[in-house]
Amino acid sequence: MKQSIAGIEFPDGPMARAATGRIRATQSELMFHHALRAFLFGALTGHREQCEFDAELLYVGALFHNAGLDARYARSPHRFEVDGANEARDFMLQQGASASAIKEVWAAIALHTTPGVPEHMTPLVALMSAGIQMDVRGAGYHDFTAQQRDDVVQAFPRESTFKKQIIEAYALGMANRPETTFGTINADVLDRWDPNYRRLNFCGLVLGSDWPT
Repeated sequence: MKQSIAGIEFPDGPMARAATGRIRATQSELMFHHALRAFLFGALTGHREQCEFDAELLYVGALFHNAGLDARYARSPHRFEVDGANEARDFMLQQGASASAIKEVWAAIALHTTPGVPEHMTPLVALMSAGIQMDVRGAGYHDFTAQQRDDVVQAFPRESTFKKQIIEAYALGMANRPETTFGTINADVLDRWDPNYRRLNFCGLVLGSDWPT
């Protein structure tokens, strides 16, 4: 792996190296490259906005943010974001990270698909979400220079069918726990992917509750 891409230095401490090895061994190349691009776009956003953030924590969070989509969580009762956050927490505990660092990375992963909230939290939480959303749906695409985008994609290529493949990866990770998508953007994935999926509706739950009035 290059040490510097688009002017961003990759963290090279023991925890970052351990995280790289673990995620590279457990996730597909598509998801691994997505995580690395998300880190880079998040870090570039931080530099552009002159935010102070811990690059190693951003890196670890980005690597683990989709860990909850792994097949071993296929029937988990939790949102995949929470499973990923919990896995990152356990990993960081093993690495001797501080409680405050673990708490912040946990929040960043757990909230990375929750629109309208991360940008009001710590820089790490905000930048994690920004980097991921840039790579997945092009949020803030034109805030980056063409050279920055090219540098990132040349280092960690987007497959020609990345858009369809990332949706498929999300869908497969949630197909057996559709109830966890209630109230989240994940419902959009299963709505498009699974013809038998039926969204829960908050108003319907309120009106159909056991309360008499």
